[in-house]
Amino acid sequence: MASTADNHYFVPHGAYWPLVGSIGLATTTGGLAVYLNGTSAGMTIMFAGVAILIVMMFGWFGTVIKESERGQYSAWEDKSFRLGMSWFIFSEVMFFAAFFGALFYARFFSVPWLLGEGSGASTHSVLWGTYSEIWPTNGPADMGGSDFHMGWWPLPFINTVILLTSGLTVTIAHHAVIKNNRTRFIWGLAATVALGFFFVYLQAVEYQHAYHEGMTMKSGIYGSTFFMLTGFHGFHVTMGAIILLVVLIRAIAGHFTPDRHFAFEAAAWYWHFVDVVWLGLFIFVYIL
Repeated sequence: MASTADNHYFVPHGAYWPLVGSIGLATTTGGLAVYLNGTSAGMTIMFAGVAILIVMMFGWFGTVIKESERGQYSAWEDKSFRLGMSWFIFSEVMFFAAFFGALFYARFFSVPWLLGEGSGASTHSVLWGTYSEIWPTNGPADMGGSDFHMGWWPLPFINTVILLTSGLTVTIAHHAVIKNNRTRFIWGLAATVALGFFFVYLQAVEYQHAYHEGMTMKSGIYGSTFFMLTGFHGFHVTMGAIILLVVLIRAIAGHFTPDRHFAFEAAAWYWHFVDVVWLGLFIFVYIL
C-alpha cells in the first residue's frame, strides 16, 4: 500500500466497482431501449440497472472515503482530483451554454426572421404574414398553445435569495474548516443543505403554477427552453444538495482537517457553479 510519503500514484488492487458500474449502465440503457421499443418489461430492467448503479456509487464512494481516511492519497491524487473536478465543471458549463445558446438564437435571430427581417423576408410574406413579435413566443399561428411568461416575482426572486445565501453559508463552512472550527463548519454545511432542498421544493411549486397556466415543454421555444434550463438546473441543485449532505455526515463523523478536505472543497466548487448558472437563468429566462 502506498502512503502519503511515497512519490507514486496510489493504485488500488482488486477494484471491482468499475465492472459493477459498467453492468449497471448497460442494464439501464438496455432496459430503456427495450421500453422505447414497446416492451413493458424494459422499465423493470431499467430500474434494476439504476439500482445496480446506486449500489455501485455507495460501494465505490465508500471505498474512496476509506482510502482517503487511511491516508493512502498523496499530492499526486490531490492534483488528479482537482483536475478531474475542474474538467467536470467545465463540461457542465458547456452543457448549459448549449441551452442558453438555443434561447439566445430563438429570441434574437428566429423571431426577427419570422417578422421578415434579413433572410426571413420570404418566410414572413409567404408563410407567416400574420405573425407579430411577442416574447415569449409560442410560434406562428400560436402553435405552442401558450405564451405564458414566468415572471421574476415572487418565487424566482425568493429562490435567487435562497441560492445566494447558500453560497454564503458554504463559504462560511469553507473558512471554518480551514480554521479548524468544526462546529461552525457543520452548521454552515447544514444550513447549505437545508437551503438547497428548500430551493428544489419552491421550484416544484413554481412548476405546478406553470402547468396550471398551460405552459409545458410543448409551449413554443420559451416553454421548451424554460423547462430544459430550469429542470436540469434543479437536477443539479438536487445532486449538489445530496453531495453536501454526505459531506455533512462525514463532517459530523469527524472527517476533514484544515489540510485535507478536498471532498468538501469539490462539493463547494460545484455549489458555486449552480449558483452562477441560476443567476444567468434569473436574468435571461425570468427578467428579460
